[in-house]
Amino acid sequence: MTFTDFQSFPLLGIVALSVVLLQLYLRKKYKTLDNVPGPGSASWITGNFKQVFNPGAWGFHEFIAKKYGGMVRLHGPYGTKSLYTFDAKAMHTVLVKDQDIFEESDGFIESNLLIFGNGLLGTLGHQHRQQRNMLNPIFSAAHMREMIPTFFQVSHQLECALRNRLQSGPPTQEVDILSWMGRTALEIMGQAGLGYSFDPLTDDESFHPYSKAIKELLPTLMRLQFWRMNVLQYVSRIGTAGLRRFVVNLLPWKDLHHIRDMIDYMHSIAEEIYESKKRAFEMGDEVVSQQIGRGKDLISILMRENMKASTENRLQDNEVVGQMNTLIFAAMDTTSSAMARLLHLLSKHPDAQDKLRQEIIEAKRQKDGQDLTYQELTELPYLDAICRETLRLYAPASNVVRFARQDGVIPLHKPIIGLDGAEMHEVAVPRGTTIFVSIFNANRNPDLWGKDAHEWKPERWLSPLPESLVDARIPGVYSHLMTFIGGGRSCIGFKFSQLEMKVVISILVETFKFSPSDKDSKIFWQMNGVTAPVVGKDKHPQLPINISLVN
Repeated sequence: MTFTDFQSFPLLGIVALSVVLLQLYLRKKYKTLDNVPGPGSASWITGNFKQVFNPGAWGFHEFIAKKYGGMVRLHGPYGTKSLYTFDAKAMHTVLVKDQDIFEESDGFIESNLLIFGNGLLGTLGHQHRQQRNMLNPIFSAAHMREMIPTFFQVSHQLECALRNRLQSGPPTQEVDILSWMGRTALEIMGQAGLGYSFDPLTDDESFHPYSKAIKELLPTLMRLQFWRMNVLQYVSRIGTAGLRRFVVNLLPWKDLHHIRDMIDYMHSIAEEIYESKKRAFEMGDEVVSQQIGRGKDLISILMRENMKASTENRLQDNEVVGQMNTLIFAAMDTTSSAMARLLHLLSKHPDAQDKLRQEIIEAKRQKDGQDLTYQELTELPYLDAICRETLRLYAPASNVVRFARQDGVIPLHKPIIGLDGAEMHEVAVPRGTTIFVSIFNANRNPDLWGKDAHEWKPERWLSPLPESLVDARIPGVYSHLMTFIGGGRSCIGFKFSQLEMKVVISILVETFKFSPSDKDSKIFWQMNGVTAPVVGKDKHPQLPINISLVN
C-alpha cells in the first residue's frame, strides 16, 4: 500500500460520513411520507425518476396506479422522496387551492426560460400572473369567432395539397400525417396567432424548418430529462452567458448541441417576426391591417393592449418574444399530436370515421357546401364527442410536476391504506417534495369513468357522464378532464386548440378516407413531454397513414 493510498483514507471517510449524514437528514425530512405505499427505488442516484420519465414508461404508470391507488410514494434522486397522484381532491389542492405552495420546479422553470424565453412557461408568481392577465382576453370566444375564417383557409390549403397528391399518383397513398398536422398547426398559429405565414402547404418539399425543429424538441429534451430537472438549476447561473455557451459548445454531447441549435433558431424567428410587427405599428394601423392576419392575430392584439397598459403592467420586449415562442410551441406540438392521434384512431375505427363523415356532410349540405360557422361547428355532437374522447384517453401531455415550496397538507378524495394498515385521508408534505400529477391516470381512472375507462368510446359523451365522475369535481378546465390541467397554470389556449382540431378534422374527414398503413404494427407512441409516434427503431417522430379520396 502506497503513501498516496493512506492519504486517500481521510477523503473517503469524509465522503462516506457526508452520505450517511445526508441519508439521516433526508430520512427525518421525509418521515411523513414513509406510511404512503409505493414501489421500491430502482437506483439511489435516480430513484424512480427514469421509470417515470422515459419514452416507454406507459407500463410503469399503469402498474403503480393499479397497485397503489391515487396517491403513491416514489423515490427521488439521491435518497429523496416524491409523491405521485391522480386523486381528484389532491389534484385540486396542488393545482388550484394551494397553487402558491405547490409551484413548478426550479428545473422546469430554468429550462423553459432558456428554451422559450421570458414567457408563461418560464415565469412564476407575480410575473406569471401579470403575463396571464394580459393574455387572457386575447383567447376570448369573440376572438375565436373572428379567427375561424383563417382556420378554414389554412385547412383548405392542406386539403388541396393532399388532393393534388392523390390525383397525380396512386388513388391510395401513405403519408406522414404527423408532419402534415405539424405544418398545419404551425401555419394556423402563424397566421391567426402571429400574423405571419410559415408554410404554403403546397407539397412535401415546401415545409418550414421550424416545424421540424419543434417536433424534435421534446423527444430530445426527454433524453436530457434527468439533467434538466435535477442538475440544470444548479449550473444555469454560473458565470456569464458567454461562458456557459462556451462550455456547452465544448462538451461532446450531441443532444445538448441539438437543443442549443433549435433554441437559437426558434428565438431568431420570433425576434424577426416581432421586429417586423413593431415596425408596422410604428407606421400606423393601415400598414398593420395589410399584414397577414390583418392586425387581428393574437400577438397584434397583445401588442395593441400592451401599448394601452400602465408602465408597471406593460410587458417588456423579451416577454412578448417569450410569449411568441411559447404560443408557437404549445399550439403546434400539443395540438398537432392530438390531431394526428385522432386521425390514427379513425383509421383503425372505420365505423366511427363513417359516422363522423356523415355528420359533417349533412351539416354542410344544409349550408350548400359552405364552411360552417363557429357556432355550427361547435354544436356537431359526434365531432365534439370524438375530440373529447381522444383528448381524454390520449392526452398529448401525460403528466405535470409540482414542487412544494413550503410544508403543506394534501387531502384525498379516496382514502388509501397506509403501510401501517390504517386509512389515510390526507398526506403531510414536507417542503422540497416533488409531486407528479398524472394526467394519464386521472383521465383513465376506472373509479370515476367506469370499467371501460381504458377503451376509446366516443359514444360515452353522447349520454350523461357517471355520477362518480361528476361528484369527484375534477379540477381541470375542460370537461372533467385533466388534459389542459387546472388552476393558474392551466393551458391558456385550450379553446384555440379545440377549435383548430374541429376545423382541421372536419375538412379532412369530409374529403379523405383514412386507413392503417403497412407499418401500423411498428408504430409506438412515446411518452415524451408531448406524446409522439415513432416507427420501429427510428427516433424521428412520424405517423404513416394511408389516405384516399372519399369520392
